[in-house]
Amino acid sequence: MRYPVRLRPEPEGSFSVSFPDIPEALTCGENVEDALRHAVDALESALDFYFDDKVAVPSPSRIKRGQYAVELPPSVTAKVLLYNEMIAQQVRPAEMARRLNLNRQEMTRMLDPRHTTKIDSIAAALKALGKTLEIQAI
Repeated sequence: MRYPVRLRPEPEGSFSVSFPDIPEALTCGENVEDALRHAVDALESALDFYFDDKVAVPSPSRIKRGQYAVELPPSVTAKVLLYNEMIAQQVRPAEMARRLNLNRQEMTRMLDPRHTTKIDSIAAALKALGKTLEIQAI
């Protein structure tokens, strides 16, 4: 999941960062490289708002020529895909835990973007929802 980024130069020479698709993600940096580095953290932190509010995470819009983009780590992308599918199918975490024979705490960790989860566990959860996780090298 690669999200387009808006970088805006500030009068003092730094850059403010925003995301058209995830308006909650805001940050800044001393220069372009620093701003993009901080953008990844801001994007991951903004996911908490969606997960806490039980609202699907918006998909990234198309990246236009010359536009900067920030990519979520693959492990976080897999969790977002799982979370969005649970929202789409109206499956609550407690029900998902039951389907996977997990306790609530294990399911909570699986949906936490900051907690490391084996990709096989996320694939199994998606399979329980009738989906398949596919990974490609492009």
